[in-house]
Amino acid sequence: MPKTHSTAIKASFSIGFIGGGNMARSIIGGLAADTSASIHIQVYDQSADTLTQLASDFGIIAATSNQQLIEQCDVVVLAVKPQVMQSVLGELDASKTQAAFLSIAAGLKINSLAKWLDSDVAIIRAMPNTPALVQCGASGLYANRHVSTQQKEYADIIMQATGIALWVDSEDSLDSVTALSGSGPAYFFLVMEAMQSAAEKLGLNAETAKQLTLQTALGAATLASQSSDSPATLRQRVTSPGGTTEQAINTLVDNQLIEIFGKAMQAAYDRSKQLAVELDQK
Repeated sequence: MPKTHSTAIKASFSIGFIGGGNMARSIIGGLAADTSASIHIQVYDQSADTLTQLASDFGIIAATSNQQLIEQCDVVVLAVKPQVMQSVLGELDASKTQAAFLSIAAGLKINSLAKWLDSDVAIIRAMPNTPALVQCGASGLYANRHVSTQQKEYADIIMQATGIALWVDSEDSLDSVTALSGSGPAYFFLVMEAMQSAAEKLGLNAETAKQLTLQTALGAATLASQSSDSPATLRQRVTSPGGTTEQAINTLVDNQLIEIFGKAMQAAYDRSKQLAVELDQK
């Protein structure tokens, strides 16, 4: 899916990453490959090896402190684990920055982030997923009332570097995003695992079953993403009456696959809300 950037943004802006782990690296890699905007990137991480590698691979500037980042950058990406976010933010003096804070930490509410920053600052929450590591991610975004139109455009560019980024109407909707795209890759991995296992029981060797499973999943996703038809229409089109596909689909429906997915995503949604409460209380 093509990445589109607004023409209204400044020709150049700066991003600071607090934390240089896998998700930060995937975003930086996507930004480095994008020539549609001039972006200056700084990173602070406790690991000198991480900073050295990022500088070597992408030409980032290693910051000397998190405070330096927030004072010098237009957007600060919070890319540390949720469990350590409070201690990291508690060391910052947010009164000395005009930056927007973009959190990619799962489960942490904007109110919690604002409380730990002890300031009424611009905060955006993003819920990315692991395919962001290969620039095929899907992210949900939500901003508080302090975030400007320009800052939202910056966030679009940052998260679109790893795939697609869609804004939701309420912060609670990010729990739905978590249940769908945040946890969703694991659902597809499980389906692929089940298909490969079934194919082996039907007589295919493991490598053949794996390759056919992966290519089938890739082909179906690619076809659906490039088609104007809904997944339901695409499914109906390849389900010939009395054919092999119809027999398989009927078996899945009769065994309540649709209801099972509904229950699974409800469980993920409920757990997302519960985790937010637990993290806020720590």
